[in-house]
Amino acid sequence: MRRLYRGFFIAWVVFRYGLDELVLSSFEKPWLQRLARLLTIGRTLSAPRGQRLREALERLGPIFVKFGQVLSTRRDLLPLDIADELAKLQDQVPPFESAVAIATIERALRKPVSEIFVSFEQQPVASASIAQVHFAVLRDRKGQHREVAVKVLRPGMHAAIEKDLRLLRMMASWVENLSADGKRLRPREVVAEFDKHLHDELDLVREAASAAQLRRNMEDLQLVLVPEVLWDYCTTDVMVMERMYGVPVSQVDRLREAGVDIPKLARDGVTIFFTQVFRDGFFHADMHPGNIQVSIDPKTFGRYISLDFGIVGTLTESDKEYLAQNFAAFFRRDYKRVAELHIESGWVPPGTRINELEGAIRTVCEPYFDRPLKEISLGMVLMRLFQTSRRFNVEIQPQLVLLQKTLLNIEGLGRQLDPNLDLWSTAKPFLEKWMLDQLGPQRFKRELRAQAPHYAKILPALPRLLHDHLQRQPALEQNRELLELLKEQRHTNRLLQGLVYVCIGFVLGLIVMQAIVRVSLF
Repeated sequence: MRRLYRGFFIAWVVFRYGLDELVLSSFEKPWLQRLARLLTIGRTLSAPRGQRLREALERLGPIFVKFGQVLSTRRDLLPLDIADELAKLQDQVPPFESAVAIATIERALRKPVSEIFVSFEQQPVASASIAQVHFAVLRDRKGQHREVAVKVLRPGMHAAIEKDLRLLRMMASWVENLSADGKRLRPREVVAEFDKHLHDELDLVREAASAAQLRRNMEDLQLVLVPEVLWDYCTTDVMVMERMYGVPVSQVDRLREAGVDIPKLARDGVTIFFTQVFRDGFFHADMHPGNIQVSIDPKTFGRYISLDFGIVGTLTESDKEYLAQNFAAFFRRDYKRVAELHIESGWVPPGTRINELEGAIRTVCEPYFDRPLKEISLGMVLMRLFQTSRRFNVEIQPQLVLLQKTLLNIEGLGRQLDPNLDLWSTAKPFLEKWMLDQLGPQRFKRELRAQAPHYAKILPALPRLLHDHLQRQPALEQNRELLELLKEQRHTNRLLQGLVYVCIGFVLGLIVMQAIVRVSLF
């Protein structure tokens, strides 16, 4: 009943904000356009369509806000008015009351806010779908004042998300059972993956740990800044971190006026992403413009600033190797190898003909090489790839859903910064170097260094182990002789049994022959 009520509520919101009219009016069929005009009778839909869509997503809750955030990065697929409105979902979601935020902080840290912070700004600086952020100043252990950002979880988030997830599970089950493509798309597994990452995002201690890990991973790259986490002030509902100063990456004109090299910034973004994915297997998976800033401080000028680490993705070594080989094959235009990798990984049935899959992949990808992003219709590429995947029964891999989402974010960010960015030529040298490191002498050195503690533990024990082995040899020889004797004994027993059976058969045969002769005579 709860799921049914939620379904009716979603339908009501769609009708209330005129989203049905927005969808129907986009079709070219005249009768659909007439139906859209008929449905608007009695409703006031004077607000712009982008505003109505944004307000509807906000009304439906955090999961739908997340959906709108992803859409907002795809300006090449959306009209500008809708993209501009959805961009407000990044950090302009209506905040909850400051009194509620203060009560949450005091309950989590078990102290009044006045004792924790020297000063606390009650007006939030940013408000997102999951939490909101306040600036503050606290006194650290050394007695020094530190400017910090305090992230506070929205109240009632767990219950709100569970409602939508139950509905999504039900809808996924319908799709899987009713749609011809349902089982191949594995919607229930995709929803389960989304469920996992949403619940991870609701735990701010987990987010703090992810931020600390990314900060360590990125220190040597000198391209991105990650705020320091203050662990003494972190709980499940509250997270306190270093305050960062930067310009939002979406304000390109302001960055250009400050002297930032925009084309280099776009290339650096690609480098950061591929480093996190293929070197570390641990990547920031929510890289929309609201979470990315650029430093204009002279000491760190031109570096990215990463914020909001609620969603991170991880890849296994086999995932990384498979993806890297696919990318490298794509960049070499070796479509046969791409087809072979799909079959080796189990993404397509083993009986698939490689030459047919190779030809299909070539047909989709070849027209888009050596073009800047502004000349590529990603919508057309995705549509044709989907048609190809249906033809060859390609299975969607749920563990890579976050990576696919982040790739869309990265491309949208690159398009916004530098429409002439050639993603292929920027990423190809990096991937070739990564493949060399994985397959060359550096990989051997890393493996040897990793196994060194194990070998160091075994080497001192080798003489004793060798002595014990030699001591056991006489006993082993005796045991071997005993086994040979038993084997010969069993063989002899089988021969004797066979001989006995032959004799018995011979005697019985004689008796039968005698009986036959006597009957014949009489």
